[in-house]
Amino acid sequence: MGKVEVAAGVICAATVVAATAYIIRRRMRYSSGRVKAMEIAKDFEEDCATSFSKLKHVADAMTVEMHAGLASEGGSKLKMLISYVDNLPTGDEKGLFYALDLGGTNFRVLRIQLGGRDGRIVNQEFVEVSIPPNLMVKNTDALFDYIATELAKFVAQEGPGFHLPPGRQRELGFTFSFPVMQTSISSGNLIKWTKGFSIDDTIGRDVVAELAKAMERKGVDMRVSALVNDTIGTLAGGRYFNKDVAIAVILGTGSNAAYVERAQAIPKWQGLLPKSGDMVINMEWGNFRSSHLPITEYDRAMDIESLNPGEQIFEKLVSGMYLGEIVRRVLLRMAEEAAFFGATVPSKLKIPFILRTPDVSSMHHDTSVNLKVVGIKMKEILGISDTPLKMRKMVAQLCNIVATRGARLAAAAIYGVLKKMGRDTIQPGENQKTVIAMDGGLFEHYHEYSKCLESTLRELVGDHVSEYLFIEHANDGSGIGAALLAASHSQYLGMEES
Repeated sequence: MGKVEVAAGVICAATVVAATAYIIRRRMRYSSGRVKAMEIAKDFEEDCATSFSKLKHVADAMTVEMHAGLASEGGSKLKMLISYVDNLPTGDEKGLFYALDLGGTNFRVLRIQLGGRDGRIVNQEFVEVSIPPNLMVKNTDALFDYIATELAKFVAQEGPGFHLPPGRQRELGFTFSFPVMQTSISSGNLIKWTKGFSIDDTIGRDVVAELAKAMERKGVDMRVSALVNDTIGTLAGGRYFNKDVAIAVILGTGSNAAYVERAQAIPKWQGLLPKSGDMVINMEWGNFRSSHLPITEYDRAMDIESLNPGEQIFEKLVSGMYLGEIVRRVLLRMAEEAAFFGATVPSKLKIPFILRTPDVSSMHHDTSVNLKVVGIKMKEILGISDTPLKMRKMVAQLCNIVATRGARLAAAAIYGVLKKMGRDTIQPGENQKTVIAMDGGLFEHYHEYSKCLESTLRELVGDHVSEYLFIEHANDGSGIGAALLAASHSQYLGMEES
């Protein structure tokens, strides 16, 4: 054998050895990275754990905070706002009623014709109107004049399917989804604008009075009977169709709850007790917090970087605004510390809130053998095209962890409300039903979330109470619910419709 052949053989052997070593190192790095990623997922799952005993502690803490919030203003992280709604719809209401739903860059005006116990909602119509951006930052009169003008157009189109008895004034329920200090069923002063509005001269003013003045300027003869938020509207809509509805819960982009409280159980209530003996409380439970909540390092980091650090802690654990972001943050940690998606961290994975909760829902609901939907979402949203099955399973697992924690905590919060109301037990001989009206896109569309919530709530209350506990989906509290509250607080209550 010649020297050239020997040299060539040595080089070839060296090349094979080097290639083999590279493959081995790559496999070791992949194996090491996968082990690290699994450790991150395992730690996250442990930190998100919601054992039965932990959920009981969360429910007890919710009940304690409810008592404190009812005792005094500022006595709790739960505002426990008095809504001044003491008459929920009964189903007997008759007549024509309007609603105005102002909560963002669009507003809706709606009308319903109520036919009493037999007719219920005989007819309904609505129109949605965009607010010009310049009016969101101009002045109070300009904004409300625009709304009143559109309301006047809508009233002018009132067709033969709607009937206002002679001599009566039209009445309206006003859903105003901005922070207000409510002073009566039909008055409330704006605390601050949100959602892109910035009109300084409205701050501190009664928004109902401003709307009334604008309607007068535009020739609209209409009385605002009720100022409400969407949660109380959901409670009203639920009660209209089912007399056993006692609690309303919103699980959408945000989260809140309202319930019927005995007026005499509200120490901070200073007025005369209402004839009904009841008062609807707007809990504002998104701001609930407790040492028993399973808050992870990812939740803390997201909170610090949020527009409202230290606030709405419970909402950040359970609502649709945040579930996708928590999944993204865990995936980013895996990418950075475990090279989960390769040597380079995907650039889109660094963008906050790029992964939305509807995307998490789609991946969580993926039942295909190869988790095809997960692969598609990872490519379309995060630009990650190479996703082996094991990687897709890990992503689906993270979706499950985050959704399960949120759903179980929401169930614990509801259980806390039931305990405050004394409806967590059924006494011998009692057969009182409790119906919870639920609304919001998260509850309606994220089926794994809603199924987990319902099963957890039944686990908490036990089999016997579960027989008397029902959850119903109630839609459009901010529209129909507001119109129904205008009806139940009408100036013509007790008068026969002529």
